[in-house]
Amino acid sequence: MLPAFLLGYFLGSFPVAYWFGVLRGKNLLLEGSGNPGALNAFRVLGPVPGLLVLLLDLFKGVLAVAAGEAVSGSPLGGLAGGVGAVWGHAYSPWLLFRGGKALAPGAGVLLAVDPRLLLVALLLFALLYALFRRPYRAVLAVALAFPILAALVDRTLAHLLFGLGVGLPVTLRHLRDWYRE
Repeated sequence: MLPAFLLGYFLGSFPVAYWFGVLRGKNLLLEGSGNPGALNAFRVLGPVPGLLVLLLDLFKGVLAVAAGEAVSGSPLGGLAGGVGAVWGHAYSPWLLFRGGKALAPGAGVLLAVDPRLLLVALLLFALLYALFRRPYRAVLAVALAFPILAALVDRTLAHLLFGLGVGLPVTLRHLRDWYRE
């Protein structure tokens, strides 16, 4: 499983938003929110580059799951590759271990592993956002609940650990936004 995780980490680590910014003469680490992710790319670079970044980040997650399965010859390798992609996006060696908040590659991973996981996460987010109108807190709550959600969708220890592996970096990257509107 380690080769699958490392391959996923490598694929997830490509800072697509940052590189799009460089191509446009902008440094997303210094502009907008300072976050090298799709939302900041949308804000700083515009809707077309922002949408392209979102799609490429989603693709990173899907690709990492497929590559992890291919390397290991097992669906468990896909889980490890997906976890690696989320960690790689959140803590990219290309950016000295800075990175995005890992929502887009995480969504790609969920879509590739089991679309029901993505649906459950989106529904929980929508419910929490509707109740509290605090998007960053809703994301954080979903990330914290993700190990349980993943285990409910597929009742295995591997899925519980997968949920923890995906939810933890998203949680860590969103903690500083607790008081944000």
